[in-house]
Amino acid sequence: MANRAALGCLAVIVILIVVCGLGFAGTYNNLVALDQAVQAQWGQVQNVYQRRADLIPNLVATVKGVANFEKSTYIAVAQARARVGQVQASVTPNTTSNAQSFAQFQAAQDGLTSALSRLLVVVERYPDLKANENFLTLQSQLEGTENRIAVERRRYNETAQAFNTTRQSFPTVFVANFFGARFAPKAYFQAQAGAETAPKVQF
Repeated sequence: MANRAALGCLAVIVILIVVCGLGFAGTYNNLVALDQAVQAQWGQVQNVYQRRADLIPNLVATVKGVANFEKSTYIAVAQARARVGQVQASVTPNTTSNAQSFAQFQAAQDGLTSALSRLLVVVERYPDLKANENFLTLQSQLEGTENRIAVERRRYNETAQAFNTTRQSFPTVFVANFFGARFAPKAYFQAQAGAETAPKVQF
């Protein structure tokens, strides 16, 4: 009788261990899947930012070829693009979990956005550019890229929110904390300072 009770108790303990182990494994696998979704979306964000960076030299060359625009504006665009390149070189898969590194990435991209806005404002003074086919094509591509950037940033924030919400939920938070930085919370893109005021650019 005592043996049966001991075996029954042992069976209950084994079942509890198996259930807890399966729950732990399921929670871990869910965190991995959500983390990979964030990384994939982060890759898309980087992709559209790279597309913009690749368009800029052609845009600047076209503008320089038609308009004798201010040298300081060209220098500002070139410097902003160089800063983006430096930050891109230091970007790692952990950037999304490192608030400081993520903020540096966003600041560099926001700086390039501001420099491009100044370039396009200067372009207003040159009517010849409004009829330049190369410029119009590049302008259209740049506008499309900016739209893609906005879309991919929004999608990134959504996947980061899904990860962060799951990570902070009970009992997932215990599993996430067990692995330390492996499942650190993801950073979000924030609106650029002054974004509430629409730029006045007319072509």
